[in-house]
Amino acid sequence: MPTLIAPSLLAADFGNLERDCNIVNNSTADWFHIDIMDGVFVPNISFGMPVLAAIQQHAKKPLDVHLMIVEPDRYIKTFHKLGAEILTVHLEACKHLHRNIQEIKSFGMKAGVALNPHTSIELLKDSIQDIDLVCLMSVNPGFGGQSFIKNTFAKTKELSQLIEETNSSCLIEIDGGVTNQNAAQLIKCGADVLVAGSHVFKSENPLEKIKTLKNII
Repeated sequence: MPTLIAPSLLAADFGNLERDCNIVNNSTADWFHIDIMDGVFVPNISFGMPVLAAIQQHAKKPLDVHLMIVEPDRYIKTFHKLGAEILTVHLEACKHLHRNIQEIKSFGMKAGVALNPHTSIELLKDSIQDIDLVCLMSVNPGFGGQSFIKNTFAKTKELSQLIEETNSSCLIEIDGGVTNQNAAQLIKCGADVLVAGSHVFKSENPLEKIKTLKNII
């Protein structure tokens, strides 16, 4: 399967959000990656429901919504209404992960589970067959523009092995510090989806950056 590219709108110009949505629409990217932060689970607040509603109006590709919030189960129905096709919750924020996964799926969305850099792959062992996507954080969550954590390569391999052993159809997404310098190695380790924020939107030619990432094998 070709690698999926999901530009992160956290790095977009919020004063020109429609323009940056159209950059993604007109690019070879596959998804919009939307980070929702509450200032509690992570030390930053990004954007909430009204901004996501505005993005939904302009986005012509699937919305990959990543909830970095406490008690995500309270908002599953809301994010479904706002157009999320993939909804990812953090394992660290879920008291009842299996229930949360099933509820996400009950609304017809793909269910994702995100892991912080320090969280063990082992904790997914009992639920990996129910999950559609695992998002490995390759930076500490909360802020864009951080440096890539190199242990992510080994972690991606470990997750890929678990997926193979359990015959799961789960995708591996890498989020944080992804560039065309580390993308090839991530794909080699088993990554299926690459999230790129600053690397795309802070560049002189975002369309070209996306194209370069998409063409890496």
